[in-house]
Amino acid sequence: MKTYKNVNGYIKDVPDAFVSKIKEIRSLAEKLVPEGEEAMRYGMPTVQLDGKNFIHFAAMKGHLGFYPTPSGVKAFEGDLKKQGIDFSKGCIRFPYEKPLPVSLITKIIKFRLKEEKGK
Repeated sequence: MKTYKNVNGYIKDVPDAFVSKIKEIRSLAEKLVPEGEEAMRYGMPTVQLDGKNFIHFAAMKGHLGFYPTPSGVKAFEGDLKKQGIDFSKGCIRFPYEKPLPVSLITKIIKFRLKEEKGK
């Protein structure tokens, strides 16, 4: 696996067909978590909050992977099922051929912010 120093380097290597989705989720994260810091963790773009991993996202072969921790997935299982979005314990898979569900991603990130501030 190639290692990247920063998110910009990662994005340069993302296939052109997937770049817009990566940039869209990155922009949304920057807007919703302005105090967050970008980093590369586990080979993925990561937003850190207070020095801890908060969310990850990555360009995968057939989908955009979004990793809001298992609690962020579990809290929205019903919404994900209703929208027909594939997910597992800690990952949500957004197909590239469909628009990103921005309102759902926003809810998940806001949930995670509440969760982190409550610790």
